[in-house]
Amino acid sequence: MVGSSTIAGLVVISVSLSLPCFLYGAWLMIVSEPITWRILKRHLIVVGMGLLLTTVPLVGWMIPKFWSQFTGLAVVHAFLGVQAYAFFLLAATGIVRILRAKWTSTEFRQADDFDLAALDDAEQDLGHWRARLRIGVVGYTVLWLLAYVTGVARYVFKYTDFLG
Repeated sequence: MVGSSTIAGLVVISVSLSLPCFLYGAWLMIVSEPITWRILKRHLIVVGMGLLLTTVPLVGWMIPKFWSQFTGLAVVHAFLGVQAYAFFLLAATGIVRILRAKWTSTEFRQADDFDLAALDDAEQDLGHWRARLRIGVVGYTVLWLLAYVTGVARYVFKYTDFLG
């Protein structure tokens, strides 16, 4: 039987490994001009891996353990994490619309150099959906980082001899 401290250590490692995925995914979007279908697919794969590395430990270990560890820091950690995922859902509402517009555009999928403004029309209002995506991504990132820091603090206080 694997002990709680071992599982907690693996959770910290898994969630910590998601940060480079998020950073690389953000870097891809920042430095790529134009954002082609190939770059967008790479971005989604990398960010998806980061989400997987965070969400699997959340659902498989953190949520079930929460009710038995109902402390002040645990509540702050859970609150920040729930808020982060709420922002993720806001971002998802934007990305779904944007991906649909891009996927239905044969020109976008086949082009190496494509102006995203060419997809914009009054019917799709992609500017609105891009704003939702940006707000969601920034909110998720800030709250994820805060939840991560509180989670690491919880790990240090609970599973190490930090305080002797």
